[in-house]
Amino acid sequence: MTDITDAVRTQGLFKRFGEQVAVGGVDLMVPRGSFAGLVGPNGAGKTTTLSMVTGLLRPDAGLIHIDGADVWRDPVAVKARIGVLPEGLRLFERLSGRELLSYNGQLRGIPKAEVERRAEELLRVMDLTESADKLVVDYSTGMRKKIGLAAALLHNPKVLFLDEPFEGVDPVSANTLVEVLRRYTASGATVVFSSHVMDLVERLCDWVSVMNRGQIVAQGPLEAVRGGRSLNEAFLGLVGAPANGNGEEGLSWLGATSA
Repeated sequence: MTDITDAVRTQGLFKRFGEQVAVGGVDLMVPRGSFAGLVGPNGAGKTTTLSMVTGLLRPDAGLIHIDGADVWRDPVAVKARIGVLPEGLRLFERLSGRELLSYNGQLRGIPKAEVERRAEELLRVMDLTESADKLVVDYSTGMRKKIGLAAALLHNPKVLFLDEPFEGVDPVSANTLVEVLRRYTASGATVVFSSHVMDLVERLCDWVSVMNRGQIVAQGPLEAVRGGRSLNEAFLGLVGAPANGNGEEGLSWLGATSA
């Protein structure tokens, strides 16, 4: 059974690639209306988990529910309720930004006039109006992230999944993305985004799930996970990182002046 207050809940989520266990029994929980961060070191299983949760990768075992619907038993209903901005975003580069939004709207079955109205608003809010008729292939990284987010929001999903959405994005574009996402969650929708940048998560999120080696090692409200420390300090303690790193021994030659 899933809690109706949960936007996302997984039970015993498991995925193996050959001999490697990428996700080993994850019970992820995200309350509705939250701005949730999924954090962990590189290789912790964040992208694999999000790929399974959004129906892009079939799990070996476990259950996944989004907004009360089973991702693999009712995929059509789930995909209507979610928006996804994946890592390594791939777009139809020979379309303009405006054409990309129009195409996505048609795929979603939204009436043409409504697609045009929403597209114009999204382009304006994302500060892409002047670039709306340029080909996506000519967009910068920040512009690609913004048009990708616009496409993910076009059908007004209840839950939005973002995998490293601020990676390689300039501060101006990042600020635009943040403001749009805050407006989105303020309306009662849910954002789940993965990151390994603790300062960013601490600034944006009210709910945090910490992954390490394919498992959830802590999750809950931000303040509870922090436990009176900075999120970065709490994170390092949870994943078992050495307090002073591994740089005290060895590399004695580094920076030395050659004889």
